This record gives sequence, C-alpha cells and structure tokens, in this order.
Amino acid sequence: MRVSVVGAGLGGLALAQGLHSAGIEADVYERDPGITARFQGYRLVLNPIGFQAVRDCLPTRWHPLLDEIVMDASAEQLILDPQLNEIGRLGAGRTGIVVDRQVLRHLLLTGLTVHTDAALTGYDVLDNGKVRAQFARRDPATADLLVGADGVASAVRGVLSPQTTPTDTGVRFVIGRTPLTDEFAGLSKAYGSKIAGDGVSLLLGAMRFRTPPKQAAEQLAPEVTLPDIGDYVRWAMILPPNGLPGAPTAQEAVLSRMEGWHPDLQALIEQADPDNSTLLSIRVVEPRERWAPGPVTLLGDAIHATSPTGGNGANTALRDADLLRRCLIGAVECRQDLISAVGDYERQMFEYGGEAVRHSLAALPAFVPNPERPEPT
Repeated sequence: MRVSVVGAGLGGLALAQGLHSAGIEADVYERDPGITARFQGYRLVLNPIGFQAVRDCLPTRWHPLLDEIVMDASAEQLILDPQLNEIGRLGAGRTGIVVDRQVLRHLLLTGLTVHTDAALTGYDVLDNGKVRAQFARRDPATADLLVGADGVASAVRGVLSPQTTPTDTGVRFVIGRTPLTDEFAGLSKAYGSKIAGDGVSLLLGAMRFRTPPKQAAEQLAPEVTLPDIGDYVRWAMILPPNGLPGAPTAQEAVLSRMEGWHPDLQALIEQADPDNSTLLSIRVVEPRERWAPGPVTLLGDAIHATSPTGGNGANTALRDADLLRRCLIGAVECRQDLISAVGDYERQMFEYGGEAVRHSLAALPAFVPNPERPEPT
C-alpha cells in the first residue's frame, strides 16, 4: 500500500510516521516552499487521548525523547483584571501535557519523505481504483489512498467535498511568544488564566522544557535533530468580533490596547519576538454530509477545524492520525479492504470531530470580550 499525505502539519506527519513504522509507504506533500517557511512554534496542551495518539504513531525508541520534551501542566483558569487581581473563574481547573508545536513537528518529520513546494491542484481517481494527485510545480503522484491533511483551506476538501466550507466566527486574535526569564516569575498565576481588559482578553501559557530539546535529542536519539529553543511564554490577545487592529504590527496592536496594564504584562509584550507575532482569524469547519466512499479522505482541520478556545484542535487531528493508521494497518493485514477501512475511520471521525467543533464553539464566548456580559465569579 502507498499513501499520499497532503499537508505537513502535526496530523499529517503523525499519520505518515505511524504508517512508516508499520512498513506502509507514505509520502508527504507540503505546499510551503520549505519545512520552516512559516513559524509554527507555539505551545499546545495535549489531553490523554492526543498524547497517547502521537505516542502510538512514533517508534517506541523515541518515547523517552518525547517524554523529555514535554511538561505536565495544570491551570486554575482564573479571570484576572489588568492589574492581575482575581475577579472570577472560567471554570474547573485544567491539566494536560504541554508540548511545543515546532519541536513536536521536527520530531515527527524525522525519517519521512516530505516534498515541499507541492501545492495540490486536483486529483483523479483512476480506473484501477488508485488516485493520482496533481501539483502546480511537480509531477503527479499516484497512490492507493490520498489523505487531505492540509488545513482549514484544504485543497483536497475543495474537490472531495466542495459543499463543506469554513465558517468565519468574526473573532480575531494576535499570538506571540516571549522568552521566559526571571523577570516574569510574578506572572505565574496568570498562566492558563484569562486577563480581561477593556474590550480585549489576554491569555498566557508557559512552556518549560524538562531538558532543552536540542540537548535532549543529542542525549536520547542522536538521529533526531530538534530546534535549539528555550523556555518561553505564549501569549494571545483575543479581540472583539471584527475588531481589527489598526497598528502597523501585531505586537504594536497588542500594546496599543494595554494602556494602564500591569508593567510586567506590558514588558512581556514589549520583549516578544516580533518575527513570531501574528494576527489570526478563528474559522471553523464542521463535518456534516459524508462524501461517496473512495480512495480519498480528510484529516484534522481539513474536515473539523475548531476554535482554539476548545483546546482540542491538535488533539483531534492526532486522534485522526492514530485511528486512520490503525484502520489502514488492518487493511494491509487483510482484515478488510481499503475502502471499508477508510469508511470505518470516517464514521468514527465524523462523530467525534463534529463534537470537537461544537465544544470549541460553545467555549468561545467565555474568552471573547463582550462589554455587555459581566465576567463570571
């Protein structure tokens, strides 16, 4: 069996890594001109399902390295005012495994065949049941299965399920990261909490590595090369619906809305890496109508993009990767044919993927600024 995976995000790479470990050929096609063309280095909180999924997709020899580059985390999920005084609670505390997306992505890339500058333009299902993917600047690729893991603007979904389109929530947020130094020790209670300002919300999260990733790889898996990065604070400012910033840079847009805030919070944004601060929109994709069975399917944000406030986007994509991996291994072992195996994956994925989207949307109002709604206490 040969599988073509379109998209080199976490879900697509986890699938390819899991198939590779099972002896199934998997090629990854990425539209970006290079693996590091876009910065993807923010922290993620993995729940037990997401963490076990990525663990199961990786070779067992890398499990000690994976355990060394993550951290256990818990957060009270408080609501604080701009002077860091507690004014309410978002709900029950949250626990999980925290990992850096950039570091995890480099681990998942190890040993895989990844073709960059490969923008998909379409595909054809051939008479023999295989599928031929077409790209703008490279030769076509033929495989037994084509997997669209190419995000919210999925080119694969555009052909497979054109009626499934993203919905823009109207919410915008600015995200960035700042090195975690002793200067910000006093912000510890704000990590995992929401700071409610005048028309904006600021969310902070710390990334502390048990061992620096580059050093951990050198010690535990010399064949793996991980980024040389240190501890940092990930911050995100959520703007009111359709509240586009007017400042020239994302970083300046955040600072312009923090007049009178606690000096440590202002310093955190001032010392952020400007190259890794960006404005993003919150769009969702909800799986509804199933497409006809065939040798093409979707994974992750391509079919169930969630609001980040649900904390389940990466977790659900990794769950997809592990589930599809297991279904395809079953097909190779002749427990069922390929189309039936893909159908089993899709039936389960549609159910939990749709629930993940609905959960994330239900959680969004608690984080989006609304001057007419008092903060919960």
